Amino acid sequence: MIFDVISSGSKGNATLVIFEDTVILIDFGISKKRVVTALSEYGLGFSDIDAFLITHDHSDHASNAFNAPVDKLFSSTDSLPKDITVLSDHLMYPYQTFKIKNLEIFTIPLSHDAKNTLGFVIKGGDEKLVYITDTGFIPEKAFQFLTGATYYILESNHDPKMLYESSRPDYLVKRIVSDYGHLSNIDCAYYLSLFMTSDTKEVVLAHLSEECNTPELALSTYEKVMMGQLAYIPDVEVKIASASKSTKGGHR
Repeated sequence: MIFDVISSGSKGNATLVIFEDTVILIDFGISKKRVVTALSEYGLGFSDIDAFLITHDHSDHASNAFNAPVDKLFSSTDSLPKDITVLSDHLMYPYQTFKIKNLEIFTIPLSHDAKNTLGFVIKGGDEKLVYITDTGFIPEKAFQFLTGATYYILESNHDPKMLYESSRPDYLVKRIVSDYGHLSNIDCAYYLSLFMTSDTKEVVLAHLSEECNTPELALSTYEKVMMGQLAYIPDVEVKIASASKSTKGGHR
C-alpha cells in the first residue's frame, strides 16, 4: 500500500491511497488539476480513481467533489457543496465496512461541527492505514479498531499556547478547542501513544494550522508525549503533511 497526502490543512485536503490496482481519493478539497498531477507521478489518470471518499461537507474537504463521477462518489452526508448528488447506497455511516475492489474500508465516527464526520481504517493485504482529521476527540469505542495500524495519518492541528495567543476571535478559539473542533499536538501524540505497536511503520501528522502551529512544534510535542507515555520514542518514520506539497508514504 502507498499513500500520498497531496494537501492537508484549512486550504484544502486530498489524500490518495493506492493498493495493487485499487486507487481511492480521501476528500476532494483541492483542484482537479492538483489531483491529476499527483496521479501522473504513479502513471495513473483521473479515471483510474475507483472511489472518492468524502469525510464531511466542509469546503476544504469537499469543494471539488463535483468533479467525481456520481457512481464513484461516497460521502458521509448528502449535503455536499454545489448540491452534489450522492447515491443513497453510497452514503457512509459509522462502524460500517465496505469494499472498494481489494481495499476494505471501515468507518470511524468523529466529533466535528459537521454532519456525520468520519475517519477511516483502510486495509489492503496485511497492511492497515488509519486516516483521522477534523475531530475534537476520538471515541473510546473506536480504539480497538485503531490499534496496531501500519500507517497513521492523524490530525495534529494546533499548539494550544499559540492558539490562545493568536489574533483569532474568541468564538473561533472556543470552537477549535471544543469537543467539536480539532485535535491539538498533545491530543494527537497521546492517541498515537495508545494506538501504535511494533507493526507501525509510518506516522503523518496532518491538518496543521498555519497560524497556530509549526512542523517543529508538532514533532517536538510528539516526542515529548511519547517519552512521557512510553518512556521511549518509537522507531517509526514521522512526517509532517502540508497544504502546499505532497507527503508520500507506504511501500509497494
